[in-house]
Amino acid sequence: MGADPAPDDPRADNPAPDGGTPDDAATDPLVPEYGETWVYESIFGALPGIHISERLALALQFSLFEVGVLVLAWYYGLVDGALAGTAAVVVATAGSVEMLRISKHVRRADPPESYRQLLFGSSIEVVLGVLAFVALLTYLFVVDPRSPRPLVRGLLGPEPPLAATYLTLLILWDVCYRIGTGWWASVAALWRSARFQFTPEQTRILARADLETMGFGVLQLLLVPFLLDHTILLVAVVGHVLAVATVTTLSLVVLYRRTEGTDPITNLSP
Repeated sequence: MGADPAPDDPRADNPAPDGGTPDDAATDPLVPEYGETWVYESIFGALPGIHISERLALALQFSLFEVGVLVLAWYYGLVDGALAGTAAVVVATAGSVEMLRISKHVRRADPPESYRQLLFGSSIEVVLGVLAFVALLTYLFVVDPRSPRPLVRGLLGPEPPLAATYLTLLILWDVCYRIGTGWWASVAALWRSARFQFTPEQTRILARADLETMGFGVLQLLLVPFLLDHTILLVAVVGHVLAVATVTTLSLVVLYRRTEGTDPITNLSP
């Protein structure tokens, strides 16, 4: 377990390998490497010849999805679909922001390699996202058509347009991937807190990561107003948020109790 770069260390201001040597980048804990990144982070780094900043990537994610939602909703007259679609786009984009913030806090804390590999390199969040997405599709195509007010019909009309349906499923996958990431980040955090002891400084930084994970789940409550007539989905979303909050809270309690030294730690500011 290492320490954060000193304030006068140039790595603190320039974590990217720009202007540095490959060896510098390889040994810098703040520079993500393949195998120690979310799948979301790896996609942009894997595109050959394309280098975009995090802010630009987030702006593109939000803009492309939101423009697609608004244009298709206007063209097909899907007002309810526009509102729900916008909420889903906000949740997905905010989820991307939270994923980046969580990963930065974890790398700053420089925890044991086994935790970083478990969190980032296992790709379990993708598996959980797939399971959530398949469960959602099962509901939409099997359970929902039998309900008095089918969700798909309410959002996309009695004859769902092809383009609008495609974009809807794409956005729903993005949301499900964030849900899977929230599950895995909270479970991995609890395992980390129970398995390792950290210095007060590391605890402070990792606690921020855990709080970001909890906030990550709370953001998904933006979807609740559109699920009030769909009990199964409502219970699934609210239950997911409560589960992530509970596991993350346990992680924080264990993290503080196992911190090296006896002084209480109350400052969570960066």
